[in-house]
Amino acid sequence: MANIVRFSPVRQVALASLTNSYQVLGVPLDHAMRVLHFINNTNGDLMISFDGTTDNFALLAESFALYDLTSNQDITEKFRYEKGTQLYVKYITAPTLPATGAVYLVAIYGKGE
Repeated sequence: MANIVRFSPVRQVALASLTNSYQVLGVPLDHAMRVLHFINNTNGDLMISFDGTTDNFALLAESFALYDLTSNQDITEKFRYEKGTQLYVKYITAPTLPATGAVYLVAIYGKGE
């Protein structure tokens, strides 16, 4: 079990690229991730999907969501976001112009995982 934290490169979609259809949110996860931190730096409500079809959770305007899957597990557990997972984003409520911003995904994994 890794005890050294590593950050994957940030993934983002700029405000101008957001639509009411799912857009790819960066590249697929390059490791089995322990923590996903979604940041909505726009004034529109967004929807996140783990398959590009299913609405998995809303990310409200100018907010964030933090999902830490490993905070309370013991040494034998391997509960992680799967390597290769592609995430998607669309707007529920269109951000208004001349707004600026983007949606960001910060992904954290353990060294060697």
